[in-house]
Amino acid sequence: MALSPTSNSSSSSSSQSKGKRRPSNLAIALISAGAGSALVALLAALAAVYYLRRHRGSSSPVSGRIHAEPTGTAPRVERRLSALLSKGPNTTVEQFPLVALRAATDCFSPAKRIGSGSFGAVYRASLPDGREVAIKRAERRDTGGPSSSSAAAARRVDHEAAFVSELALLSRVNHKNLVRLLGFCADGGERILVYEFMPNGTLHDHLHRRAASAAAPLSPPLASWPSRLRLALGAARGIEYMHTYAVPPIIHRDIKSSNILLDSCWTAKVSDFGLSLLNTLDGDNAAAGDGGNAGDGDDEERCVTAGTVGYMDPEYYRLQHLTDKSDVYSFGVVLLELLSGCKAIQKYEGSGSPKNVVDMAVPHIEGDRVHRVLDARLPLPTPWEMEAVAYVGYLAADCVRLAGRDRPTMSEVVGVLERAVASCDEYEEGGAGAGGEPALSRSCTDGSTAT
Repeated sequence: MALSPTSNSSSSSSSQSKGKRRPSNLAIALISAGAGSALVALLAALAAVYYLRRHRGSSSPVSGRIHAEPTGTAPRVERRLSALLSKGPNTTVEQFPLVALRAATDCFSPAKRIGSGSFGAVYRASLPDGREVAIKRAERRDTGGPSSSSAAAARRVDHEAAFVSELALLSRVNHKNLVRLLGFCADGGERILVYEFMPNGTLHDHLHRRAASAAAPLSPPLASWPSRLRLALGAARGIEYMHTYAVPPIIHRDIKSSNILLDSCWTAKVSDFGLSLLNTLDGDNAAAGDGGNAGDGDDEERCVTAGTVGYMDPEYYRLQHLTDKSDVYSFGVVLLELLSGCKAIQKYEGSGSPKNVVDMAVPHIEGDRVHRVLDARLPLPTPWEMEAVAYVGYLAADCVRLAGRDRPTMSEVVGVLERAVASCDEYEEGGAGAGGEPALSRSCTDGSTAT
């Protein structure tokens, strides 16, 4: 059957017409769907903007323990504390609630107070988990209000920033010869640091108080020359860690015998590193340290430059330029205390002005008369001990040289003390040096020979 051209044309025209309508319907559907999605997105964006505007400025406190302060600086501090606490498993610092520390100290009762210093009062406390701790509470500062001056507000901001920065620094320090920071509390105007407790107090206490009477027995770490040298070595290793291995390096700024604490095994641990910066921003005396857990409360005088009179590097005091050699000088004074039994500034009844242990001891040491400065409460050293003690005497004289460049580093100090202790250990074990020669027949750091 033949189809007429008219019939084909009509069919073709109908087919083309249908083909044109189909893409038009699809386009309409796509446009409708896109418009709907855009409308939903626009509504969601408007809702988000409304929510953010309504809740702008509000923030939740870190762990629910730090309350917002009216100065407007608290949110910034809270964010930095939150970042510190969220650094992961390597961060060992804890945040203690104020209510727990109040309970542990009977509301900071004077009966629990064991000392005080530039950072504030020190309390001994037992935590619910059985840990014995030393709680150092800064003097509560006015949080300020709208009427506070801009300068006071700026000081508060600086102080809060320093507090968080020092926490971040201290939380990363871990060494057997450094007192460990366990945690902190920052609640409103309260600034509290929690440290491990050192049950045997400070070196200063044992060296100058408990042993002040000739009839009183000396404490175990001071009862023999080898034990004194071991104690010095432990403290030196703690300082060496701060100078050489801590990141960033730490300059203590206030090394002294009352900042060297003794644990239950009589291990020497350096305390109060990093605390001096917390006080300089407030215009307080910048001298760091509070005598350790037991506190010193001694007649030590303080000055504006960080440090303690009698231990302070004279070059730092004169030039106001702090280096790690300033700590070396202060540790040299501690060595002289251990050798002589005298305080850094010794006051004698009935005599004139006080005497500095450096001025009193170093001339004898440099004149090869070390025996003239030794603590009379101990028997004279044996020949083998005398070799080691003289060696440490020359080291102490090197540490307190006037020019910092002439002093050894703390790593060199540790090396000398290790050799001195090894010499004593060899003698105690019945093994003097080869051929019966002393183990320390080597030149000292200044080129002289310890004989």
